[in-house]
Amino acid sequence: MKSHKFIDYTYLEIKSLIDAGCLAIVPTGCTEQQGPHLAVDFDTWFAEAVSLEAAQHAARCHDVRALVLPAMPFGPTPEHRGFGSGYVNIPHSVHEECVYFVLESLAEQGFDTIVVWRGCGEHRLEEAVDRFNAKFRPSCVAHLPPLPYHDIWCHVADPSVSGGHADSFTTSIALHRRPDTVRLDRIPSTSSREVDWNDPHLDFAKYSDTGVIGDASQASAELGRRLWQEVISTTAEIFRDCRGQSMRGL
Repeated sequence: MKSHKFIDYTYLEIKSLIDAGCLAIVPTGCTEQQGPHLAVDFDTWFAEAVSLEAAQHAARCHDVRALVLPAMPFGPTPEHRGFGSGYVNIPHSVHEECVYFVLESLAEQGFDTIVVWRGCGEHRLEEAVDRFNAKFRPSCVAHLPPLPYHDIWCHVADPSVSGGHADSFTTSIALHRRPDTVRLDRIPSTSSREVDWNDPHLDFAKYSDTGVIGDASQASAELGRRLWQEVISTTAEIFRDCRGQSMRGL
């Protein structure tokens, strides 16, 4: 494949790739504050960049080919409104419906395996995926894998360093992959307060004065390089496993 980007092909070329067994990757991002030191597009950029490079890795190492759709740049972000700017908040019901109809469009084209890859851990898309699978399985199966980032952090870095949002994981990735977007002099040196993730009205401003949840001060480009390598290899394995499950009708 000359490219793993869905948008790089004509409709006839896409049909040929579907017939050859390509799966589809749907990255979901969002636009929200990422502390005082990172650009508000990080989650959208991250979801698409991981999907594309992991698709390349999966093709090279696992003989699994994938087409990656453009990342959806907007999603539910109510927990960020307390910072006053830098967000686009889409109601959960609207976001869920949008994702559902993206999946339906892909199934109608003939894809038999779809992976929804979230850029934000707060995206609750289980109902949309379950509803889709109830209608289209076994001809097409959508997967919503759990994000591996916390486990990767604990394996590669110091698990005692707290995280959650715009933290040392995120900042290290940004320092490695796109350092020009990092405001080095604005990386907070303090950690946020402990967050109640079960709060039905979660507001990050209640727990953090900077927008960072956890600790961003332990970030480095070298750590970002090692994290990125692990993220890509792990995600490629997840794509491989999703493809295998679909082939087995799971």
